[in-house]
Amino acid sequence: MNQLVIGNGKMTDEVISPSHYTQGAVECIDAIRAQLTEEEWRGFLRGQIAKYTWRLGLKGERDAEKILFYASMLAGIDPREK
Repeated sequence: MNQLVIGNGKMTDEVISPSHYTQGAVECIDAIRAQLTEEEWRGFLRGQIAKYTWRLGLKGERDAEKILFYASMLAGIDPREK
């Protein structure tokens, strides 16, 4: 699988699988996905992309990484799968 790259480095673990969004073995994004239809899931991902695009440059480089993370998920590529 191809890896996404931001600047000179890869997406950080803090973007791909942040520890503060995990309880036990379940990540928040997986719990959200399980509750949504395919159409709702795609809408959620598009909303996340819009949110991070809106604030891009205001909170640091991580927002660009998050845009790529959610865009990858929208394209059917889970960056967490290595």
